[in-house]
Amino acid sequence: MSFKFIDLFAGIGGIRLGFENVGGQCVFSSEWDSHAQKTYEANFNEKPHGDITKILPSSIPEHDILLGGFPCQAFSIIGKMNGFDDTRGTLFFNIASILKEKKPQAFMLENVKQLKSHDKGNTFKIIIKTLEELGYKVHHTVLNALDFGVPQKRERTFIVGFLDHNINFDFPIGSTNYDLSKILENDHDVDSKFFVNDEIKKNRLDNLKKEPPKPSIWHQNISGNVSPLPYSCALRAGASYNYLLVNGVRRPTPRELLRLQGFPENFKIVVPYTQLRKQAGNSVAVPVIKQIAKSMITSMNNVTQINAA
Repeated sequence: MSFKFIDLFAGIGGIRLGFENVGGQCVFSSEWDSHAQKTYEANFNEKPHGDITKILPSSIPEHDILLGGFPCQAFSIIGKMNGFDDTRGTLFFNIASILKEKKPQAFMLENVKQLKSHDKGNTFKIIIKTLEELGYKVHHTVLNALDFGVPQKRERTFIVGFLDHNINFDFPIGSTNYDLSKILENDHDVDSKFFVNDEIKKNRLDNLKKEPPKPSIWHQNISGNVSPLPYSCALRAGASYNYLLVNGVRRPTPRELLRLQGFPENFKIVVPYTQLRKQAGNSVAVPVIKQIAKSMITSMNNVTQINAA
């Protein structure tokens, strides 16, 4: 099945990679951050359109699937359960407006795991109600990148919907083992600027509670406790430079950060480390998206074949 999709809140294109993998063609992208735009353009030969709030839904090309990893904002009139009206003033409203105008066959949205509990669950209820009122059969779940071969504990909420209510869809079930050693560079090949000083190394060792596995990524939480794990805790855009340390001695390199999100080796790095850390922290785990895309297209093809029989 060949299909067209749009890539909203595109970041550096992780969702796009997943849907191109199953034959999709991107016909429109939007991302407001200029540094993310630079990375996106270097890898896809296309500069995303800017602020989605300033783009008329009617001006967006026709497409089969809408994709977006939208930010979670507090809704302005939360709690009244008025569906579409309650989303005004939020970035989700822009997604809903495009769905209302263009009526694509399907959509996939990604957000943080905590979306379901935001504002005691009211935010999520309004999102689901809005999507259903727009005519979609909606499915949602939380998936962990660790279950899809990525050595990063990254749990995210995924929402999938179809205009055709006869489509039977199940989210993929991960079964691939992860291997941190396959994504780490040899310390001898890593620039000295990524290694922390002796004081930070000593602090990590002093706060260790158990013998670290090898290899491991050491995570220090707000209270100072250090957890050495055979995988990475979730990458975060705004985390401190020393939030995660490879074997307790150095920061992950730019390539390692991208590998922790499942990006291909030929993905181009064209921004400074500070921006790449932010971009990787904001991105999606590409292997998870690939499996969701595969499940969506398989489900849509099955109904097309049944209708044609």
